[in-house]
Amino acid sequence: MLKYLVKELKVEEEAKNTWYRHWCREGLEAFERQLNQLPASAYCYGNTPTMADCCLVPQIFNAKRFNVNFDGLPRTMAAFDACMALPAFQKAQPSACPDNEA
Repeated sequence: MLKYLVKELKVEEEAKNTWYRHWCREGLEAFERQLNQLPASAYCYGNTPTMADCCLVPQIFNAKRFNVNFDGLPRTMAAFDACMALPAFQKAQPSACPDNEA
């Protein structure tokens, strides 16, 4: 979708990045509201990682690439940090992948 915006719609790079940051932040805020409806836990939905955590982690890494603001997302970022403390998540992070663009 982002490549389409730049190539087909001839959107400038910074406009594309602003668009992406906006929608990424909207999604993270909605997720934070959902987490706030639940009892406190180490991960998204309890004290062990679930599919929600497996989906959250790449979203956070992607948001970091585009400099999304994470202020006001304490539960979301706590779940991300808890995941990243685990060896499995560390081994799967983008910088650990053989095709990393670094």
